[in-house]
Amino acid sequence: MSPVLASGNARLSEPSGAPSEATLAIPIDCNPELPEPVIGYLRDSLADSSLRAYRSDLAQFTAWGGTIPASDRTLATYLAHHAESHSVATLTRWLASLAKAHRAAGLPSPTSSELVRATLRGIKRRKGTAQDQAAPLLRDDLVQVLNGLGDGLKDVRDRALLLLGFAGAFRRSELVGLDTDDLEPVRQGLIVHLRRSKTDPLGAGRKVGIPHGRTRHCPVAAVELWLSRSGITQGPLFRGLNRHGQLLAGRLSGEAVSVIVKERVQAAGYDPAPYSGHSLRAGFATSAAQVGVSSVKIRAQTGHASDAMLGRYIRDAELFLGNAALALL
Repeated sequence: MSPVLASGNARLSEPSGAPSEATLAIPIDCNPELPEPVIGYLRDSLADSSLRAYRSDLAQFTAWGGTIPASDRTLATYLAHHAESHSVATLTRWLASLAKAHRAAGLPSPTSSELVRATLRGIKRRKGTAQDQAAPLLRDDLVQVLNGLGDGLKDVRDRALLLLGFAGAFRRSELVGLDTDDLEPVRQGLIVHLRRSKTDPLGAGRKVGIPHGRTRHCPVAAVELWLSRSGITQGPLFRGLNRHGQLLAGRLSGEAVSVIVKERVQAAGYDPAPYSGHSLRAGFATSAAQVGVSSVKIRAQTGHASDAMLGRYIRDAELFLGNAALALL
């Protein structure tokens, strides 16, 4: 299908042409006349993942036929054209990227106009704003998964990854970003030093306590066994294995965590479709809420800034606690 807005379309109110390669490459004003150290720091102001997302979003817009600068009419049409094929979350992210591109060029952003905002509100009202969420890997389900693991090197690695990811309520990027130097053994278990995370782009860091487990599925023991069996003494904690089961030098990717979770839950007899790398973090928060752990203590582990951010896990966990239907049926 041809783009709704092409360079010859009369509905396109701005001049034809695409953003410069510099704008597509980095959505901040990297004036080539700036000193090289300044340009370097400007690039470091954005995470690589954010940079890739901005570049992808701008490329999507220009491939459709849009240009920078864009009019509010263009953006409203852009949203309407993709409303049925893309989620509200994706459309919202696209607008954020386009706003960034305009600000980087020193231009007023049309994304804040009433026409664009009203169009997005209409899409939200028609489609709803609920997002697909990864199914939480709850504590009892995790135990079932762990019970099915063997004692090969891959099994040992995956057991350590699953247990540490669950006990620390880590995001997959946090989990694969760990190095051996980030682990501090203490009498009570392990202190994991998170140097940087999604909500800590400036690297202030935080500490996460991983206590010794009370069952045979102890996260501390699992990590220690992985380090012992793999021979890893420095560098990335979780690494890939080749098809011969030999350890590789590079760290696992975030995608690899999702693959491991899906493979292991499927092997335990679960449908892997709703599970992802986020299932470990979601499973911890939901399981902790189910057994009555306070939101303050849960947030201390997950790093959520407020109860509002944690709320969806707690709401799911409390669906059957004191349920009114229990008194009636």
